[in-house]
Amino acid sequence: MVGTSAVSHVLPSLEIIRELVARGHRVTYAVSGRVAELISPTGAELVGIASTLPVADGDWPQDPIGAASLFLEEARAVLPQLHAAYDDAPADLYLYDVGAYAGRALAEAQGRGLLQLSAAHVGWEGAREQIGASFAGLPGGPAYRARFAAWLSRCGAVTTDVEEFIGRPPRVLAMIPRALQPHADRVDTEAVTFVGPCFGAGQERGGWTRPAGAEKVLLVSLTGSAHHGPEEVYHQCLAAFADLPGWHVVLQTGGSGTGGGSGGGGGGLVVPGNRIPANFEVRPWEPPLTILEHADVWVTHTGMGSSGEGLYAGVPMIAVPQGADQCLHADRLVELGVARRIDASDVTAATLRTALMELIGDPRVATRSAWLWSEARTEGGTRRAADLVEEQLEEQLVGDGVG
Repeated sequence: MVGTSAVSHVLPSLEIIRELVARGHRVTYAVSGRVAELISPTGAELVGIASTLPVADGDWPQDPIGAASLFLEEARAVLPQLHAAYDDAPADLYLYDVGAYAGRALAEAQGRGLLQLSAAHVGWEGAREQIGASFAGLPGGPAYRARFAAWLSRCGAVTTDVEEFIGRPPRVLAMIPRALQPHADRVDTEAVTFVGPCFGAGQERGGWTRPAGAEKVLLVSLTGSAHHGPEEVYHQCLAAFADLPGWHVVLQTGGSGTGGGSGGGGGGLVVPGNRIPANFEVRPWEPPLTILEHADVWVTHTGMGSSGEGLYAGVPMIAVPQGADQCLHADRLVELGVARRIDASDVTAATLRTALMELIGDPRVATRSAWLWSEARTEGGTRRAADLVEEQLEEQLVGDGVG
């Protein structure tokens, strides 16, 4: 596995790696030491690389060309390190993250099999023309493309067309629900398989139970592996849902809260007078799936991972997006009939409470949530992903005369 040295890129595929190791495969994972502690528990062997990504200080450019350039520079820096690690003993199959261009370049240069693991939207018929044209029209777009093309021409990759290299991998496992994919009917199913979010058994059970007497559970979690929600939104949630009859509210923060019961400390959240409503339980952030399994509604920032988890758990969502990509996911969830969107600037106790009442008062929301829950579960998740990796590996070994 050739990863991208950012937590948000590493987490989605970790359970696939763990499953492959458990099935007896030798798996190496090339990634920066900054995320090494995530790799070790899977049983994979860490191949440490030096990353150029601004993960430590979080200084990511806001413009698309600047952000894309970071991943190109990362590929240029990482590829020689991969050659040093793997040229004397090539892998039978290379898995690579959607942002790890060096992984595809290495596999093509060595003539080995490759399989992309993507926790993002995948390309569709017409995407190359639609997205490529708009990207090229941005300031710096043509220069970026020229730099990428120059790198491809000398790095040993077989695919030298930039749009083809980035947007059309020969084989992709998409770790998102198909329902979140734009133009899903135009995705090449010969190349792309939607396996949905990939969790482990430990993530799907235990760790949290609905308190006795709680008729309904509301999860407020605007945090994630790469995001922390604005404190004012939390304050409005406290005002909106305080003492709501029959409701138990779990509020996850980015701090190191007590994790205790109702009325405990603020978990890093500054609350005037430290007055946590009696029906609130404040907890530090942790992967929310075990709580979602019991939740009736979720207030979320609708990152890709969170959006997929919400569909996987069958939980209607109050979407409070913070960035452009999250707005895109929020709109899709609204379109699917399982969410209400409230922009951060419009968040008040009144708008939050209205959204909650609309979600639980509309029987169509429950019906759509149940249907999408079923769809997400049938995509197969971790086990199906591992099965497909093994199929690809077998094809490579047969082609090499080994299988």
